[in-house]
Amino acid sequence: MGLVFGLLWLFNIFLEGIHCQGVYAPPTVRIIHSGHACNIEEERYTERVYTIREGETLELACLVSGHPRPQIRWTKTAGSASDRFQDSSVFNETLRIIRIQRHQGGRYYCKAENGLGSPAIKSIRVDVYYLDDPIVTVHQSIGEAKEQFYYERTVFLRCMANSNPPVRYSWRRGKEFLSQGSDKGVEIYEPFFTQGETKILKLKNLRPQDYANYSCIASVRNVCGIPEKNVLFKLSNKTASPTIKLLVEDPIVVNPGQSVTLVCVTSGGEPTPTLTWVRNTDELSKKSRLNGGTLTLPSISMEEAGVYSCVASNNVGNPAKKSTAIVVRGLKKGRFWITPDPYHNDDNIQIGREVKISCQVEATPPEELLFSWLKNGRPLRSSERMVITHTDPDVQPGTTNLDIIDLKFTDFGTYTCVAALKNGGIPEVSIDVNISSTTVPPELTVPRGKSPMVVQEGDTVDLQCLVSGKPKPIILWSRADKEVPMPDGSLQTESYDGVLRIVNVSREMTGTYRCATSQYNGFNVKPREALVELTVQYPPVVEPVFTEIRQGLGRAFTLNCRVLRAHPSKVLKYEWKLGTRLLTMGQFDQRDETDYHVRALNREGYGEYTCEVTNEAGAGACRFLVTGRAYAPEFYYDTYSALWQNRPRVYGFKLQWTQQNPLSVDRIVAYRLGMKQTGQSRWWEQEIPMEGAIAKGELITHNLTELIKPEAYLVRLTPITRFGEGDSTDRIIRYSAPVNSHLREFQCSFEDEAVCMFTQDKTDDFDWTRHSAATRDTKYTPNTGPSSDRAGSKQGFYMYIETSRPRLEGEKARLLTPTFNVAHKSPYGTVTAAPTYCFGFYYHMYGKHIGALNAYLRQKGHSGSDSSLWNLVGNQGDRWKQAKVNIHPIASFQLVLEGIRGPGIEGDIAIDDVTIEEGECKDPPPNNLRSLSPPTTPHIWQFLVTLTLVFVDLQR
Repeated sequence: MGLVFGLLWLFNIFLEGIHCQGVYAPPTVRIIHSGHACNIEEERYTERVYTIREGETLELACLVSGHPRPQIRWTKTAGSASDRFQDSSVFNETLRIIRIQRHQGGRYYCKAENGLGSPAIKSIRVDVYYLDDPIVTVHQSIGEAKEQFYYERTVFLRCMANSNPPVRYSWRRGKEFLSQGSDKGVEIYEPFFTQGETKILKLKNLRPQDYANYSCIASVRNVCGIPEKNVLFKLSNKTASPTIKLLVEDPIVVNPGQSVTLVCVTSGGEPTPTLTWVRNTDELSKKSRLNGGTLTLPSISMEEAGVYSCVASNNVGNPAKKSTAIVVRGLKKGRFWITPDPYHNDDNIQIGREVKISCQVEATPPEELLFSWLKNGRPLRSSERMVITHTDPDVQPGTTNLDIIDLKFTDFGTYTCVAALKNGGIPEVSIDVNISSTTVPPELTVPRGKSPMVVQEGDTVDLQCLVSGKPKPIILWSRADKEVPMPDGSLQTESYDGVLRIVNVSREMTGTYRCATSQYNGFNVKPREALVELTVQYPPVVEPVFTEIRQGLGRAFTLNCRVLRAHPSKVLKYEWKLGTRLLTMGQFDQRDETDYHVRALNREGYGEYTCEVTNEAGAGACRFLVTGRAYAPEFYYDTYSALWQNRPRVYGFKLQWTQQNPLSVDRIVAYRLGMKQTGQSRWWEQEIPMEGAIAKGELITHNLTELIKPEAYLVRLTPITRFGEGDSTDRIIRYSAPVNSHLREFQCSFEDEAVCMFTQDKTDDFDWTRHSAATRDTKYTPNTGPSSDRAGSKQGFYMYIETSRPRLEGEKARLLTPTFNVAHKSPYGTVTAAPTYCFGFYYHMYGKHIGALNAYLRQKGHSGSDSSLWNLVGNQGDRWKQAKVNIHPIASFQLVLEGIRGPGIEGDIAIDDVTIEEGECKDPPPNNLRSLSPPTTPHIWQFLVTLTLVFVDLQR
C-alpha cells in the first residue's frame, strides 16, 4: 500500500503541481444573462447593455472563479442614487427580478471577493423597454376662453406617450396618413423643448375638412415585441375646453360632526370633461365619498378643514378649476397668566398696585371669538379700575386682558375668562384665576436626596422638582445642554406635577436636567429654574464577547479580555474560569485588560474559558471556546475538466480541495467523505486517509466514480484529527455532459442566451456580440453585416463583431467554444489514439472594410501554442458560406474563432451554426478544408500512460 500511495502522491504532484504552488487565486467574475431579454449587445465604448420588456423576468447570474471560493454581492446604481438591494454569500448567485418595472432599470454590479487581491467587479446596464398609452391634448393659438373653434382658428393637436426607447409618432385623419407636405393646411413638427417626446399636428386656419377623427399612433418599432398603441380624438365645431360651476357657498362654515356635500357640475366642454376633487393639493380623507362631481364628507372634523378644489379636464385647452374653503368651527387650548405691576421691580401682587390677568384661546374662525369675564360667578364689565381689552397688539390673537388698577382687598376673588363663538353650537371654554393674598409667584426646589440620582441601567427613575406658589404653573423639563434631546426625542417636556418619569433608563441619559417654570397657568415673570443630576450605572462592556480559538495539543497560547467602558469604573474585579472551575481572580489596577496564559495545552484544557468582570452595576464576560476542531476544507471549483465519462450510464468527477489553516490544529489524519443523491435521504460514507502533514494551499484530489447520469449529488467533506471531527463543508456536483457522450456531435446556432457555453477570450481587444437582424441597428454600420441568420430568419440569432468606432484596425475579438473531452478518455486525461472530428461553421463577411476571420485549435497542455486551422481575408459578398476542417486532438480541447477588424467601419463579420462531428468531414466546401495532422505524442504522455498502467496493476 505504501508504494500505491507513493505513486498516487507522485502522480498527483505531477499533474497538479502548478495548482499546488498557486492554487490560491484572487477572484474573477463574469455576468451571464437569461430570462426574457429581447436584446443583449456590447455598446460602443465597451458598455454591456441588457434590454428587457417591462413586466418580464430579469435573471442575471454572477459566475466566479478563484480560491477560496469568492463571496458575491449584487448592487445597483441608477444615476447618482445607489441602492444595495441584496447581499448574498451564495456562490453563483442569480439575481432574479419578477415583473421588472421601469424604475428598476440601471447599472447592476456583481462584486466578488475572497480576501486575496482586490475584489473583482463586473457590471451590466439593464434597459427596461415600455410604451404607455398616448394622450392627445388640443390647444388653439388664441381665444382660449372661447367655447368653440371657429374656421379662422389655428388648432394644435399634441400627442405624448412615455416610452423607452424614444417613441415614434404618426398621424392619421380618418384613414388618411398625414405627413409633412401632404396637405398645405397641415404641419407636423416636434418642438425643440420637448426633445422628441411629443409630435404636434398643426391645423392652420381651420377648414371644414379638418373636422374629422384624428388618430395618433405611438410606436417603438416593435422592439421587445412591444406593439404600437394609438388614441383617437374627434375634432368638431363643438370641441371646447371645460367650464364648471360650484353649487356651494364660499367659504362653508360648519360645526364638527356635520356632513358636508360639495357639488360641482360642468357647464361646457367637448368631449365631456371628467371631474375630480382635491384638498389643499393633497388626497381626500379616506372616509370621503365621491360620486361624479359630488363630494360628501360625513361627520366632518376640524382636521378635515381646508381648501377643496374641483378640477375638470377633457384634454382640450387648460383644465378648469374652482375652489371653496371649508371652515370647521371650534375652540381649544385655553391658558392664562398673571402679570404683576410692570412699573415696580417686584414679582409679588400687592395692594395699591396694578395686576393684569391674560387669557388665551385658539378659535376657528377667529373672527367669531367672543370673550366675557366673571368675578366670583357674576358678570364683570369694563370700568376705570377694571379695564377689559381684546385687541392688545403685544399679545397673540385670541387673547383677552383684564387690568386691575390700584388693587384693593375687595378685588380678591375668582376671576373667570369665558370664550365662546357667535351663534353658539360649540361648548364654551372657561378658565378660572384666583387673586388673593395667597397668590404668590412660584419657586422651584429639588427635594433633599433627589440630586444627584444614581440608578441602574434599565430602571425607572423619577426626577422631581417641587414647585411652590399659587397658582402652580406648568413645569418645563429639558437637558441642561439645550442641543441634547430628552429621552422621548423632544427638546422639551411639560409636567403638571413637577415630576419627569424616565422608563428603562439607559447610559446615554446620564447628565444634567433642567426644570423651569412656564408663564402659562402661572405668573408672567422671569422663569424659575433648578437642576437635577442623573447618573446611570451600567455593567462593564468588554471585548471579545465571544471568540473561538483552535489549537493543537501541547501548544501555548494567551487569552486576553479588555474593558471598553463601565460605570463605576474604579472598582473592577475579574475571575477566569474553565467551565465552572475557577482558574484565577484579581482586581484591575491601572490597566484595562487581563490575560490568562496556557503554557502547554492538554486534553483537559479544551472547553469554554470565561473572564467575568464585575462592578456595582453587574458583570460583563469575555468567552473563549478553545477547541481542537479542524477548520473546514475549501472545495476547489476551478478544476480543469473535472467531469469525465467512460461508460454510457455513469460518470466520474475529480473532487479537489484545499485545507483551511491546516497548521492551526493537530495533523489531519483522514477525511470523512459523505455523499447522497440530491432529494434523497440515504448517505454513503467512506474515509480518505492522509499521509503526512498537509501544507497550506496544497491541492488534494479524490476521484468520484460510478455516479449515475444525470443525477446530481450532495458531497460533504469532514476533516478528522486526533481531537475528533472538524468542520464540514458541502457542495453540489451536477452532471453536465462535455458535449455528448465522449463527443459524438455538437451543434450551436446561438439561439439560447447562454450561447452554448461559448466564452469571450479575456486577452483580446473586444468581444463578439450575439444579435439578430430584427433588432440590429444599422444606423452606424450601413452596407455590412447579415440581414438574417444562416437559416434566413430575421428573428434568429448569430454572433458578430461590431467594427464601428472606437474599434481600430487590427484589433481582435476571440470567441472560445466549451472545452471538449475526446473519445476514449480515462480519468487521468490520456487517450489511446488521436480521434478525428469535423469542425464546421457558417460565416458572413460582407463589406468593403472586411478584415480577417481565423480558426484555431487550443489543447490542454499546449499553452501558448494555438494551432491554425482555417483563415479567410476580405469581402466575400452578402451571403452566408460554410467552412469545414478536420481536426485530430490528442487531449481536451477548445476551438477559437478570431475576428480581426479591417480598415473601416463597414467590416462586420458574423458566424452561425457551429458544428463538431465525429469522423472525417463529408463534402467539404471547396478551398476551405485544411487538415491538422496529429503531432507526435510527447514523452510526457508516454510517462503518464506508463504511470497509470502501473497504478492500475498495483490496485489489482
